[in-house]
Amino acid sequence: MKPSFFKAIAALSICSAMLLFSCSKTKEPIGPVSPPVSGGGSDTTTKQRNVVAWVDCRANVFTSFGRMNDTNKIKLVLDTLKMVGVNGLVIDVKGSSGYTMYASAYTKQSITQDGYTVTPGVDYVGYMIKEAKKRSFKIYASIITFVEGDNSRSAGTIFDDAAFRAKYESIVCDVNGNRVPVTSTGRNGFVNPAQPEVQTRALNIIKELVQKYDIDGLVLDYCRYTDIDADFSDYSKSKFIEFLKTRYSDNDAANMNFPGDVVASWKKNGDQTVPNTTGKYYNKWLFYRASVIHDFVVKARAAVKSVKPAVTFGVYVGAWYTTYYQVGVNWASNAYDPFNDQAVRFDWAYPNYAETGYAEQLDHLMTGNYFTQLMLADNPATASLQYHWWSVEGSINGTQYITKNKVPLYGSIDMGNVDWASQADISKTIKYILSRTSGGVMLFDVVHAYAPQTNRLKQPLWNAIRDGVQK
Repeated sequence: MKPSFFKAIAALSICSAMLLFSCSKTKEPIGPVSPPVSGGGSDTTTKQRNVVAWVDCRANVFTSFGRMNDTNKIKLVLDTLKMVGVNGLVIDVKGSSGYTMYASAYTKQSITQDGYTVTPGVDYVGYMIKEAKKRSFKIYASIITFVEGDNSRSAGTIFDDAAFRAKYESIVCDVNGNRVPVTSTGRNGFVNPAQPEVQTRALNIIKELVQKYDIDGLVLDYCRYTDIDADFSDYSKSKFIEFLKTRYSDNDAANMNFPGDVVASWKKNGDQTVPNTTGKYYNKWLFYRASVIHDFVVKARAAVKSVKPAVTFGVYVGAWYTTYYQVGVNWASNAYDPFNDQAVRFDWAYPNYAETGYAEQLDHLMTGNYFTQLMLADNPATASLQYHWWSVEGSINGTQYITKNKVPLYGSIDMGNVDWASQADISKTIKYILSRTSGGVMLFDVVHAYAPQTNRLKQPLWNAIRDGVQK
């Protein structure tokens, strides 16, 4: 659930003088930056001090300020990343349109968007991997798993194929309880994760990607439902009834009032449509949805390992576990039971909900610790707490607690979309995450480092990264 880069940009005042980057072929680093004093840039240091930068395909390729649509600029960005201590990339290769950044047998290829084009004749993904490998970077490829349409541009798989859209687009409840397509609410074209054909499509792309490219790991992004108001399609109803009959011998489930027996009424909470009054099946419904995502994650891991066992498998999720059930995901260990936890109460949990925990399926877990509050003691309201999901320290404490340290953890920092007081605060947060995690830190997004108009400090952030990475 990474923050939408373009939603954030819409709120920023963009200085036109900053929009274009010089086409110079110079090998000097991008912007003022000093070399690291020590440390950084090594995959073999204590606790795997991996520093990986996320590369969003749309922001970095298909915009006026993006620098990844030109091979010379790509080299310059990668050189600068290496100089400041980064040693890995997460390359976004399947966007919210459902298209891929490479030629796929299963979907269209993204070559041109909004008037911007990848370098003609160059395989963007292949070139990024080749150049990153030259710099000894680890390479992770990420896919937006269950989104197949960019609603802001009316572009993508669901917009191309009416039959696909009619069958697989996620159905959500509006505030009046009406079941409507998700795109009618202004959101992107999420598809129903429970649909076998939707899963098969994603698994085929995963296997194709792993086979085609020399990557170190795969990251599933948006491997979830759109939100708590999804998916209320007739297909989900039938699968939920089947779940109730099989697991609970509930033969009366077929007579349920759907969706009223799950959520009786709805209300608005900011931009969200959330339950106002829940029905008798609500908690079992949450269990069902989490089981759908769990079972897919098992299949996705198997798909990766069936092609190249050495390729690592992982996910990106938001660190706010306390509310992440809303998107149908339980990224905890299956040895952690939120229903019986007396230390941290989760009222939405149901008996045996722990079975949906999928941490044991992962080789790496990236959590979005996207908060400006670093330490619990920084706020009197949280100073006495141990697990506070809306601070960096508290969310890392919570993540380690519920995953039982079963998976290498990469904490993540959003360098551009949150209100940092200074670059020093960014550095301090990077340094703290590296000190606490077993995997390392993920930096979202590289565009925020080189394009000042895309971050709220309106400054290049290379030195902030360098100072955070150094020991």
